[in-house]
Amino acid sequence: MTQPHPDSEEALELETVALFEKLGYTTANCYSEWNSGTSNLGRETRSEVVLTSKLQPALEKLNPHLPKPAINLAIEQLIRDRNALTLANANREIYNLLKDRVKVTYRNDDGEEITENVTVIDWKNPTNNDFFLASQFWITGEMYPRRPDLIGFINGIPLIFIELKASKERVELAYQNNFCNYRKEIPQLFWYNSIVILSNGSISKIGSLTATWEYFSDWKKINNEGEQGIISLETLIRGTCDQTKLLDIVENFTLFSEEQGNLIKLVAKNHQYLGVNNCLEAVQNIRENQGKLGVFWHTQGSGKSFSMQFFSQKVHRTITGNWTFVIITDRDDLDNQIYKNFAKTGAVTEPEQNVRAHSGEHLKQLLTEDHRYIFTLIQKFRTHKGETYPKLSDRHNIIIIADEAHRSQYDSWAANMRTALPNAGFIGFTGTPLLVGEEATKRVFGDYISTYNFRQSIEDGATVPLFYENRTPKLELTNSELNEEIADVIESADLDEAEENKLEREFAREVHLITREERLEEIAKDIVSHFLGRGYRGKAMVVSIDRFTAVKMYNKVQQYWQQQLTDLQNQLITANITEQEQLTAQIQYITETDMAVIISSSQNEEEIFNKKGLTIKPHRQRLAKEKPGLDDKFKDANNPLRIVFVCAMWMTGFDAPSCSTIYLDKPMRNHTLMQTIARANRVFGDKVNGLIVDYIGVFRDLQKALAIYGSASGGDVREGDTPVQAKAALVDELRSAIDLTLQFCTERGIDFDQIQTTTESFARIKLWDDAVEAILINDDSKQRYLALTQNVNKLYKAILPDPAAGEFNRSLYAFAEITKRIKQLTPQSDITEVKAAVEEILDQSIGTLTYVIPESNQLIDLSQIDFDALKAQFASGYKHTETEKLKGIISSQLTQMLRLNKSRMNYLDKFQQMIDEYNAGSRNVEIFFADLVEFAQELNIEDKRAISENLAEEELAIFDLLTKPDITLTEKEKLEIKKVAKELLSTLKQEKLVLDWRRRQQSKAAVKVAIEEALDQLPESYSNEVYERKCQEVYQHVYESYSEAGRSIYTTAA
Repeated sequence: MTQPHPDSEEALELETVALFEKLGYTTANCYSEWNSGTSNLGRETRSEVVLTSKLQPALEKLNPHLPKPAINLAIEQLIRDRNALTLANANREIYNLLKDRVKVTYRNDDGEEITENVTVIDWKNPTNNDFFLASQFWITGEMYPRRPDLIGFINGIPLIFIELKASKERVELAYQNNFCNYRKEIPQLFWYNSIVILSNGSISKIGSLTATWEYFSDWKKINNEGEQGIISLETLIRGTCDQTKLLDIVENFTLFSEEQGNLIKLVAKNHQYLGVNNCLEAVQNIRENQGKLGVFWHTQGSGKSFSMQFFSQKVHRTITGNWTFVIITDRDDLDNQIYKNFAKTGAVTEPEQNVRAHSGEHLKQLLTEDHRYIFTLIQKFRTHKGETYPKLSDRHNIIIIADEAHRSQYDSWAANMRTALPNAGFIGFTGTPLLVGEEATKRVFGDYISTYNFRQSIEDGATVPLFYENRTPKLELTNSELNEEIADVIESADLDEAEENKLEREFAREVHLITREERLEEIAKDIVSHFLGRGYRGKAMVVSIDRFTAVKMYNKVQQYWQQQLTDLQNQLITANITEQEQLTAQIQYITETDMAVIISSSQNEEEIFNKKGLTIKPHRQRLAKEKPGLDDKFKDANNPLRIVFVCAMWMTGFDAPSCSTIYLDKPMRNHTLMQTIARANRVFGDKVNGLIVDYIGVFRDLQKALAIYGSASGGDVREGDTPVQAKAALVDELRSAIDLTLQFCTERGIDFDQIQTTTESFARIKLWDDAVEAILINDDSKQRYLALTQNVNKLYKAILPDPAAGEFNRSLYAFAEITKRIKQLTPQSDITEVKAAVEEILDQSIGTLTYVIPESNQLIDLSQIDFDALKAQFASGYKHTETEKLKGIISSQLTQMLRLNKSRMNYLDKFQQMIDEYNAGSRNVEIFFADLVEFAQELNIEDKRAISENLAEEELAIFDLLTKPDITLTEKEKLEIKKVAKELLSTLKQEKLVLDWRRRQQSKAAVKVAIEEALDQLPESYSNEVYERKCQEVYQHVYESYSEAGRSIYTTAA
């Protein structure tokens, strides 16, 4: 066997298989699983993804006390059809069976009904399970077969999906081209899936079956000692697929959460897995550490609330005891938010009123009852001066989880918590580090038990970086010390009426300056201009100093919003066609955009607001009555609620990943500042960063504003690190990205200055064609260019609006021109894909021309290609361009031909070998083009073979199955086989391929019998062994190609 090239995907796959063998897996290359006509893994059809040949003996081993009928019933439940469910719901259903065992009811020998739970996986003892890795495992979907690279099984259940790419290819292609396609085409595989791994060796990502690309993450450490493999793929596999670690991740680090009407699956990220296991160790040593379990500092936005759930879930599953977790916050809206987070994952199943303490007495009552979770406010532990807080419970199996445990309230009432629950364990979860002076927090909770700072989070892609820009209006607060003093007063959170009065009384002059009408008008006008001028259109929060100013800002922004709408409507009247399209889109966006005020309620608020000339009633009605709620609408990226006006609510513990901009006009610092600006650091779609627009001057002294992030804060924070940078750094990043792309082009002889200064149309077109030719020297060069320009475009959109944007217009236009021309060389079955790709680069804001891409779904017909003309075009000079064009045409045609007849696989192998040799440099472009022309002509002949054989395309597919490979036949025998193929198809289509035939055992059996009877008419030269094999092969083909009556790959191709 020839050794694969060390840089190839095949070589990477072979080494990955070897690594799994070292981890104790048995392995098999399943490419030839069906060569004998039947599966050597015991599968009846390729659509089966559970290996019952491994599942059955595993269940018998793990459940020796159960009779065979019980085992068979469990297997039936595990493998039953779940097509009626959504993919996520099917996965959750099976996950629960694996985790909580399969409940079966059967009759014993005495006729009694017996109910038992069947264990599928031994979670505690890896050696009791069967770990198997299959490579090149064929699976049939509704229409087409697919072949994932690697699938990992435990006891015959496919839990691991791995897709690999060669080291020179982008890992994202494994997501876009393989995983997403397989999820749609072979969904039954993902009913069972636990983890998805995508890698090119150097870059490796892990995610869940519902994760979009941006939520796939790195796995940088194998263990807490920071051990790493030689490459990232080894680190990820040893860190997640080691038998013990895999069982731990599947059992204890998996959640399903209901989000905006959709079910999503969550698998712990590396920092969560390692950090939570540190917490488990602390619980196991709870007596030794006297209940001080530690402080869990994982930066804002990195999944802290889910880490709480992983932690509590694992304690309940693995540590003996009837554990109760008391989750404590300091604000009612946070208490509500965290309760919802636990309820959405099913961790909490009790009614809200049964687990949320509404008073100290109620909390005491709840602690005497049997509850897994209790939610309460720290204020329940408040006492009047001179009072001693009463003991609530002596239980040793209570764990207090304090959210944001460093706040001053915790310092004040922490001692009361310890008095109330003297034997409980205390653990603090925080998104910001402890201040040097917050010793009371450490006395109650202990020192850091796990840290994951903002820099690590950004590097891992768990959060996006934050940038700020100062847009301080002319009327500003000039005394930074006063600004800091105000921040001290309002640091805690939402101000009640008394605190608002105190603020106005003690800082009357400063508050007056901040809330002065002229200043607010200027800011409101700027918000409208800035929001509509952004390149990335995420949602936004406007943060004001108090509730009254929040309502004022809403009113003023609405006023300028309407002015902008009127201006655009007036422009539309005199606009040309191109301008009309742009203006219409802008008008639609402005018209549909919704805004809302989000502030807490207070007594007599209508009267108080009225005295200030404001009305709160419509805003309060929306908050109280709107369905879906305003919080759900803002979290929903597709809902037009795009701007909210806040002063305290939603600034902590509230996740809206599509929020990308914070307009900050409120003095704040340290914990509160970081929690507020972190609303914009969540990963979402193409979001590059979060932007903080600073109107109050908070960031004029960055080090003072975020003093908690000094190197003394611990958590591996380096000197000079800050969680937010000036926006100038983002502009510099764009500048560097453009320089890198220009360098790439210059190295290939592209002179953009010459292109820009050329005014003659013919000469300019030639220069563009020359540029495309230079980039298309091979696939690596093309993919590198497209990746570079995609990054440039994302960064450009991220800086808008910015005065510096103008300096980049020329470069962006040039990059977009080349991208458009490259994209047009490859035939596209879906023209919207081309449009999206081009429009992503050709942003109208950089003054480019409008390009019209004709709609077309026309199939490629090789017989219509004039090969002489093609050769002449190649000889004219643009060799790489013409080669790229021909390669795209062949690829499109070959894909369609293979779908119709899998016996043509040898053509695909030959085509791929030609491309690999060209990319490796062993064929020059002239030889490669000549080979492609010859290959295209071969394909053309093959494409017309059905006509020459006097067969329909679907009849030819069966004829080829019956005659290939290497079966010597006379002409008479060939005619007999053609007759068999025609009669078999006629019988099947008229009588056997009924609705849902593939899901009914009786219908499948009828199809098998029909095939066997038809193939009985094969010539005598077919031995019994060959006959049996051909029956299996034809059945597989029919099963994969004909989904039901009247629907097949041939009807969709027609």
